[in-house]
Amino acid sequence: MNNMLCSVSGIQNKEGKTQIKNALKKIKGVNEVGVNLMTGTIEIQYNEPATENELKSCIENTGFKIDYE
Repeated sequence: MNNMLCSVSGIQNKEGKTQIKNALKKIKGVNEVGVNLMTGTIEIQYNEPATENELKSCIENTGFKIDYE
């Protein structure tokens, strides 16, 4: 299993948290999504066929910006 942790700006409330979790869970291979509103981080556990680039694109297409990984 792969693990990706990134800092994301723009997640300010439960609605944003739910929106990003739902979007990421639609990707085949994503097992677990953890969003921490206090630190602004997202942790994703995934397997193939999901890729890190696909996950990053999903986060950005949902309207959030990745600050760093």
